[in-house]
Amino acid sequence: MARPVPEMEKIVSLCKRRGFVFPGSEIYGGFGNTWDYGPLGSLLKNNVKSAWIKTVVQERDDMVLIDAAILMHPQVWRASGHLESFTDPLVDCKVCRQRFRADQIEGTVCPSCGGELTEARQFNLMFKTFVGPVEEEAAVAYLRPETAQGIFVNFKNVQTTSRKKLPFGIAQVGKAFRNEITPGNFTFRTREFEQMEIEYFVKPGTDEELHSNWVRDRLAWYERYGMSMGRLKLREHARDELAHYAKAVVDVEYEFPFGWSELEGIANRTDFDLRQHQAVSGEDLTYFDDVSNERYLPYVIEPSAGADRATLAFLIDAYDEEQDKNEVRVVMRFHRDLAPIKIAFLPLSKKPDLVNLTKRAQGLVRSRWMTMYDDTQSIGRRYRRQDEIGTPYCVTIDFQSLEDNAVTIRDRDSMAQVRVPVDDLSHWFTEAFGQ
Repeated sequence: MARPVPEMEKIVSLCKRRGFVFPGSEIYGGFGNTWDYGPLGSLLKNNVKSAWIKTVVQERDDMVLIDAAILMHPQVWRASGHLESFTDPLVDCKVCRQRFRADQIEGTVCPSCGGELTEARQFNLMFKTFVGPVEEEAAVAYLRPETAQGIFVNFKNVQTTSRKKLPFGIAQVGKAFRNEITPGNFTFRTREFEQMEIEYFVKPGTDEELHSNWVRDRLAWYERYGMSMGRLKLREHARDELAHYAKAVVDVEYEFPFGWSELEGIANRTDFDLRQHQAVSGEDLTYFDDVSNERYLPYVIEPSAGADRATLAFLIDAYDEEQDKNEVRVVMRFHRDLAPIKIAFLPLSKKPDLVNLTKRAQGLVRSRWMTMYDDTQSIGRRYRRQDEIGTPYCVTIDFQSLEDNAVTIRDRDSMAQVRVPVDDLSHWFTEAFGQ
């Protein structure tokens, strides 16, 4: 039976209380929907990105990874169309001066104060900056609004050096920036975010089948890492929704507390991007197919996911509450590969002999798995803390451990306990984690 979708307030509270996500610049009152990942959030997000790289690069022969620069030549954005068309319609309130996206407002009245709204005007979402000490038009540059273009401009470099034959793909994880008018819903929509993006280059005519394959594979990735299938669905874009360069787009949507929203988009971009960059740069970006003995511009399948959105979705999906005697136990049921802390080591008391044995036990496994040491408060409270941050296993060292050199391992989900010799811990966890 699927767990109910938790209220967003509970997720935000837990994230702040346990060190997953903090408001950005909080001591100064915060700053424009910016968020800082705390000790546990940083580990969780890194695990999400690592799981993505493992699946789409490490486990495939047709994928490679790059890390392109955030600052790129301004002509890149002219070729891609971002300078002209990467805009949202904007309206301003003449009374309270707030700004809103025109396509999210009904009528001409401000939803905040009732004042009159201005006519809509187009607002470019790219952050502008300047290269060098002089702020002049010749020094203008932009923070990239997506990671895709760094892949397209490196298509020839990667294909030549990796010697990959079509179909093959280039993956990238990196920061992107969009000057969103109405960011919100916690970390779901922010001005600074991280993408996990693939550009998969294919022969024209094979694109539809390969697009379908990627839709299937990307949906399966979320299931592989424990996401509830009842909270996932596919939504194909209608023809009037498609960007001018897109042949087809399918979104993986997730049931967030605020409703169904996009988690990842898988698009068939045809040859638009390579054709544009070839025209503006003057460089030949065609591919020579030595099987068919022809030269052509590849089509591109683009699975584009947000690392922040995926992390938020895994947080929401892991959240569970269950009755345990006279209190409610909050458990973050993360997939073991995603859990920020894999094993917590808990001495029953702070007596030196117990502490020393605990540290020795921890030292046997910490080089392979992320661990935590905790000797504060009662053992019951410490178990609850570890449940609430999603730690799969707790290792308790008690006074009997000093006699039999064995410890108690507690499972997060079942709360079942098993006694294991200290010297067998590494082998036991290798079996438990499957690695």
